Amino acid sequence: MVDFRLLQREPGRRRRWPRAFAVLGAVAVLSAPASAFAAGGGPVVSGGGGPNPDELRLKHERAWLPAGPLRFGAEPYSAAESAAADAAAAEDCGLSAADATNLTLAPTWPEVAGSGAAPAPMTLSRYDDQTALADPQQRAEGLFFNPGVGIWQLDSAGLGAQETAATAVDSRSAAKTAAAHVVGRYCDSAADGASAAESRAAAWSAWHACDEGACEDIYQRLATNGVTKVDSVGRYGGGEPRKCTFEGATYDCLYIDPHAAEGEDAWLSPDFGPAPVPAPFYAFTYSSGGGEYEVRYWLQGDSGADTDVSASRKLGTDARSELSWSAESALCDTTAGRGNC
Repeated sequence: MVDFRLLQREPGRRRRWPRAFAVLGAVAVLSAPASAFAAGGGPVVSGGGGPNPDELRLKHERAWLPAGPLRFGAEPYSAAESAAADAAAAEDCGLSAADATNLTLAPTWPEVAGSGAAPAPMTLSRYDDQTALADPQQRAEGLFFNPGVGIWQLDSAGLGAQETAATAVDSRSAAKTAAAHVVGRYCDSAADGASAAESRAAAWSAWHACDEGACEDIYQRLATNGVTKVDSVGRYGGGEPRKCTFEGATYDCLYIDPHAAEGEDAWLSPDFGPAPVPAPFYAFTYSSGGGEYEVRYWLQGDSGADTDVSASRKLGTDARSELSWSAESALCDTTAGRGNC
């Protein structure tokens, strides 16, 4: 899970943040009333709770990779390369497209693939185990809302605030978000007179796995040896794009089954972290009352609960501060003919 505690910036705009912002703690974002959430009647709202005290220790211990080739999915690499080149051109601070690509890729292995295997686009955070992220009615063990998602662990606390699990898993959309952030932070730091190494550190400062120099080590390895592209890890990393109907409307949705993940799978081990691996779920964006909401929807047959269940958050809201949970029966996966069809 990425600790995106830095204020965000617009790509293409030179904005010099006071350096004190780098040490600010996460601030909960006020969200809409529970009645505005996507889930059906009688939602139960969960929220609150502190971080796992072992998170930093585990991240630092797992950040350093053994010697050997660095692997990355071929489609995700292409997405990162394209997004980084676009970000470098937009910023125009002298950063080459190749260096921008390495800058964008460097945090991924320390964050989610400590073996050097290809990072999995479907990676779900395992460190946040607050009860606020679990179904308050405890209908099944797999009903859990992991806040950090994807190769870059885009997190609802910051850079992933406007992402859903679907867009964070999709390596194309995730790469655009990550590249704009790291390239922008690098260029802002360079504009303030920092060295290239200092600017790289500033670019990665949101990722705790980079705290002790692991991302600089990866950056140098990428510059020297490049990356081995792996065809078996696709754009969605095992996620399956579907068409779903929900409450009478049709949505693009992504079916996320963690055990179908392509790439590094250490995060699936029961002892990897205290948070559970969730049951397979559907992810989509729901619009209501002028607001947009991330919905994660578990079919009864996938979770083992006695009903379908949804968990929703308003985009821009940290999932730890407020989630709305409801019993459901309104989703049909029209692609696979599953659910209430």
